[in-house]
Amino acid sequence: QEMTIFEALREDHMIQRKLLEALLDTSGESELRRTLYQDLKQQLEDHATAEERYFYVPLIELDSTVEIARHGVAEHHVIDELIEDLDEIDMSSPAWMAKLKKLNETVNHHLDDEEHGFFQIAGRHLSEKEKEKLANEYQEEMRAA
Repeated sequence: QEMTIFEALREDHMIQRKLLEALLDTSGESELRRTLYQDLKQQLEDHATAEERYFYVPLIELDSTVEIARHGVAEHHVIDELIEDLDEIDMSSPAWMAKLKKLNETVNHHLDDEEHGFFQIAGRHLSEKEKEKLANEYQEEMRAA
């Protein structure tokens, strides 16, 4: 049984949730905080690019899924802006932690939207073959990133 795009995306969502959780546990400008933050940034960036290409772009082309696709891409932009803000703030300041909490909330809301809404809707409009093909393309791009 081939993996579907939904399973492939879920796997990476788990990584994002774990990184956020671990980051929320850090304090000050520690080596750990720096490393985890770099990992999270990279993961969110690579995932957003690949997910847009192999999940949202195909959905934008269908009347029945264009709305969720636009919504999902808009949420990616909000996440990008929060990361830009975090980059500007001193990592050891309380403001950084406050912004990280906002990022955590936003990312989790976005992943929940996808897993409990978008995936079900998209699932009704993509064939099994498409779901598997998109998973392969998505994973290939993530490996190459």
